[in-house]
Amino acid sequence: MSTKRVRLPTQLRVHLWTRPRLQQWLVPVLVALVVAAVYTVFGVLQWRAFQSPSWDLGIFTQLARQYASFQAPIVPIKGEGFNLLGDHFHPLLVLLGPIYALAPSAFTLVVVQNILFGVSAAVVAVAATTILGRIAGPLVGLVYGFSWGLQGAAAVQFHEIAFAVPLLALSLSAVMNGRWRAAALWAAPIVFVKEDLGLTVLMIGLVIAYRGPKPLGLAVALWGVIWFGIGTLIVLPLLNPNGEWAYTGSMDPLAMLTNPALLLDPQKLSTLWLLILIGGGMALLSPLAAIALPTLAWRFLSSNEGYWGHEWQYSAVLMPIVFLAALEAIRRLRDAPTTRITPAWLHRYSAHAGTVIIVAGTLLIPQFALGRLANPTAEFATDRAASAEGALAVIADDSRVESDIGLMTYLVDRTTVTYIGNPNAVPEYLVVDLYGGGLPAEWPDIQDVAAALHPLQSFRTIYSDGGYQVAVPE
Repeated sequence: MSTKRVRLPTQLRVHLWTRPRLQQWLVPVLVALVVAAVYTVFGVLQWRAFQSPSWDLGIFTQLARQYASFQAPIVPIKGEGFNLLGDHFHPLLVLLGPIYALAPSAFTLVVVQNILFGVSAAVVAVAATTILGRIAGPLVGLVYGFSWGLQGAAAVQFHEIAFAVPLLALSLSAVMNGRWRAAALWAAPIVFVKEDLGLTVLMIGLVIAYRGPKPLGLAVALWGVIWFGIGTLIVLPLLNPNGEWAYTGSMDPLAMLTNPALLLDPQKLSTLWLLILIGGGMALLSPLAAIALPTLAWRFLSSNEGYWGHEWQYSAVLMPIVFLAALEAIRRLRDAPTTRITPAWLHRYSAHAGTVIIVAGTLLIPQFALGRLANPTAEFATDRAASAEGALAVIADDSRVESDIGLMTYLVDRTTVTYIGNPNAVPEYLVVDLYGGGLPAEWPDIQDVAAALHPLQSFRTIYSDGGYQVAVPE
């Protein structure tokens, strides 16, 4: 018995393909795929070139490996028996456990972060499309996806804030559309990404209370404050080896506020200027911009200069806030009558602000990490890859390894890795990267490292090539 295949008429098939609902989902999904794919290409090139910007990926891989085995997040890279929940309050990272169990590789975390950034870009693209139209909307989504804050985070491979980025985008998008319950539900888990984000949730709650139902908004605000308190006053001191929230030492608000030179530091001004530019100046006109204040406050009031600039992952959580605040301001000005508060020139500018965001964002893209893709041969050179692989080959599985950041990330999946900057027991293997491992100048050779770290134990060098060296106890 045969069956005849029914073929829809061409006009009907075209009609189904172009239905508004299908278009509504298809384009944002494409935006998400493009963003995730480009960052993954960047990550692959970085990985193949054995470029390790920091120890963060190694740390979070050890955490994921522990969660995959249903164990507490004990991370030897941070110290003997160190529970990572005593460093930052990020219980939501338990979600990495089953993912890592399916694909047990440090690079899995890089892909997870890229997907999360892609999801947030899709959310921004949907919001922008409803305000700016079917052409400008997806372009804003792409510009957001490749914005400097997300580029900085992608370049350092993985950080817990990856989970906060799409949650913020979803919550603020819901605020824009008056979907108050959805805004609250998406905001609620943000407190479990990192302790300071409880204050960000506080601000989201206050915006909901200002714009929508006050009881719900105040409940969200209280939720943020409660979990900020639990994280910083109970969990972190309880699990930290020193019995304290480890990052309070760098906070000196009084010194910052009373010293104009520190307040107006060029790094801080550069970060603020980039935030204004990426939003076309419109974000400042929306109450949503206030949600960025806690993040900017702890960064700029810290004495740690690494927090002030636009590098690393610190600005990633600001990107959905700035873009959605700018979009909200554009829509509000478009619908508002001309008054003394909203003069005609501002209305005229708001009509072109979407174009400004697209152009400014596009011009900024090659100025940061993704600009390296223009010359991958030079920027992601693999001339030392064979040497790195040779070093990895001499290290046995399930061994205890003490390493700098050079090959740390490539060892955490199959060995127990400790960091040379901490006091550690004598390892089975000592591993260094003389060129890119972050060693101080007074340690030009692995024997110098061994003598400084373990003066009572002699080591024998068993591998040395291309700057990578491996030694074992004699």
